[in-house]
Amino acid sequence: MAVSRKDKSGRVLRKGETQRKSDGMYVYTYTDPEGKRRSIYNKDIMELRKREEQLLKDQLDGLDAYAAGNSTINYVFDRYMATKSELRGTTRRNYQYMYDRFIRKGFGKKKISSIKYSDVVTFYQLLLKEKGLQINTLETIHSVLHPTFQLAVRDNIIRVNPSDGVMAQIKKQPGKNHGVRHALKREQQKAFINYVENSPTYYRWLSLFKFLLGTGCRIGEAIGIRWEDIDFENRAININHSLVYYSTDYKDHPMCTFSISLPKTNAGIRIIPMIDTVYDILKDEYEYQLENGFNETEIDGMKGFIFTNRFGNVHNPQTVNRAIKRIYESYNAEEVVKAKKERREPVIIPHFSCHHMRHTFCSRLCEVETNLKVIQEIMGHANIETTMDIYAEVTDMKKQESMVNLAHKLDVF
Repeated sequence: MAVSRKDKSGRVLRKGETQRKSDGMYVYTYTDPEGKRRSIYNKDIMELRKREEQLLKDQLDGLDAYAAGNSTINYVFDRYMATKSELRGTTRRNYQYMYDRFIRKGFGKKKISSIKYSDVVTFYQLLLKEKGLQINTLETIHSVLHPTFQLAVRDNIIRVNPSDGVMAQIKKQPGKNHGVRHALKREQQKAFINYVENSPTYYRWLSLFKFLLGTGCRIGEAIGIRWEDIDFENRAININHSLVYYSTDYKDHPMCTFSISLPKTNAGIRIIPMIDTVYDILKDEYEYQLENGFNETEIDGMKGFIFTNRFGNVHNPQTVNRAIKRIYESYNAEEVVKAKKERREPVIIPHFSCHHMRHTFCSRLCEVETNLKVIQEIMGHANIETTMDIYAEVTDMKKQESMVNLAHKLDVF
């Protein structure tokens, strides 16, 4: 017959309970639903047992509610995240941030079994209209919410995924900003660079902007590029990581921080050939830093970052976008006055961001290159459809230009 374990007072301890000899603290050790060993502590055995009973009740209630379809979307999302052990830290934090900010406090409290297709459509429309979100942000939210519902489908908690087809429906609605980023026209691109190049106020941005417009890099790839990633001899740029920035909004990151992120797909790791403009600005920048000192900022063990702000730190993507906005607004104001004096139509630069520069580079590349596979590899597109969409847009513009040229050159009517 097994002998029951007892505490120092002679009371019989239950399964999972122990008492530490060092300080007399009672410990209850258990296995959570994820298979992880956890412990709770208390100096009073009776208080500990109250916590044990509540813990067991919570676990049973949660599982029963989930099995019955009565659990909330929040419960299922947390369960979904617990299954995604393969996610990189940066991706996990981004998913958690988007869910906590836009879903958890409102829509996430609804019972998952009660959600219908129309509920998701209505929720997305609310985010677009009342919250003022862009379609690109909504797509990120959808990429978090859709697999949450899909987990419930696979666990036979609900029959169908209520978020299936919702984004397609949202994009069909007239008047919506579908998040399509249009490239700068050639004259707009040239006007922007010329203005920066000749401006004593904004000249310091010239190298970074020429790099972005001459490589098609994502902003994270550009601000994270290091001298060791540059091969001057073979005129090649090795893209193998990004620099990501986390704002103060996320509760686990009370301070703004940078970190290194690896590409999500193999397509992101690539070699970009250097055109002459990029080669020249990098050579000039290298010579300048050789004389004045290289950047010593270290992030996750990486050093030698090429592009820095006036304080010697790596660039914040938000700061770069704000600088772009100041520059084109300043240019437009001067251009309107100048064009009026010269009695011509002004060349107005529309609103654009760092990512528009990537789209602009891709459009210029599509104008001179017909091999979609080459374009896809240079851009690092994981999906060839992304490349095809941009190519199709450029092709439509080229057709219009061709017809205008044809009308001017053929005097046969």
